[in-house]
Amino acid sequence: MFDKLKGVEKRFLEVEKLLSDPLIVQNRDAYQKYVREHAELNRVVTAYREYRQVCDRLDESAELLQDSDPDIKQMARDDIEQLNREKDRLDIEIKRLLVPKNPNDEKNIILEIRAGTGGEEAALFAADLFRMYTRYAEKRNWQVEVMAHHTSDVGGFKEIVAMIRGNGAYSAFKYESGTHRVQRVPATEAQGRIHTSAVTVAVLPEAEEVEITIDPTDIKVDVFRSSGPGGQSVNTTDSAVRVTHLPTGLVVTCQDEKSQWKNKAKAMTVLRARLLDKMVSEQDEKRSKDRKNQVGSGDRSGRIRTYNFPQGRMTDHRIGLTLYKLEAILQGDLDDIIDQLTAYYQAQALQNADSSPLQGT
Repeated sequence: MFDKLKGVEKRFLEVEKLLSDPLIVQNRDAYQKYVREHAELNRVVTAYREYRQVCDRLDESAELLQDSDPDIKQMARDDIEQLNREKDRLDIEIKRLLVPKNPNDEKNIILEIRAGTGGEEAALFAADLFRMYTRYAEKRNWQVEVMAHHTSDVGGFKEIVAMIRGNGAYSAFKYESGTHRVQRVPATEAQGRIHTSAVTVAVLPEAEEVEITIDPTDIKVDVFRSSGPGGQSVNTTDSAVRVTHLPTGLVVTCQDEKSQWKNKAKAMTVLRARLLDKMVSEQDEKRSKDRKNQVGSGDRSGRIRTYNFPQGRMTDHRIGLTLYKLEAILQGDLDDIIDQLTAYYQAQALQNADSSPLQGT
């Protein structure tokens, strides 16, 4: 691993030199790219240099153990104990920094929420989840834009698709993909019985056009008149758009905008995200049959979380996390959940890294 760290330090020095190159400074895109790379490398190099300093001090303290003065020997033993603790801490920190980052972490996301089993109650809970995610995003000063939605008769969402724009949105939301189960007494339940419903959530990183190129001959575009709940007309022009990707059969419908062009643009954005997600999922499956190792992709076929209203409890089944603050969570207080999921999956990734201590100087 020390060879890798030496390579990182060498690249860090190269980037520092590039940042002072007048030609790079004049190229805004190139300059910003190297600034980001410098910031990433700086964290690793700083920890690596601290680690080398600790190793040097350990060598010096080890020499003092040969001194004839017992006070100096005791001082050396105390220093060695403290330095070994610092060495172990830096060892873990360096390995954490070397864990490959998800290239999608800083991207915007397409959030898709669909009512599952439970009928109207599931649709109402889909609306609750969308409100929860919206409030969390607003606290982070991220923008939320509805791309498409299909309301139920009682005001819930049978389906809602939204774009969330913000630096690090995918990093925060990527563990939300899966089946969310709710246990509560529906407003329409006269006997006061608890019902169980389910909602599925999918989180897709936004795909740039350069990442996913769609051949115009591979899509079929249908236009039709937008309509609201119960067939109520939204507008009187054929502005709603349905885009079908013929090779995969993926279908995206958008009718929220009055402009046919805007609806098509939104539909293409969602389609690109779904195609990127499909491509990444297929690559992951080829690399490993074990879905548990697919950090961040989420197993959408499995139940990941339960929201129990009578007990005011939220349980995330992947990490065994239970919190008794359901109302706050539904108001967008998701930091505890996201932080603990992130820490868990980072620890899993670290286990796959080199488990032996760093050696060398």
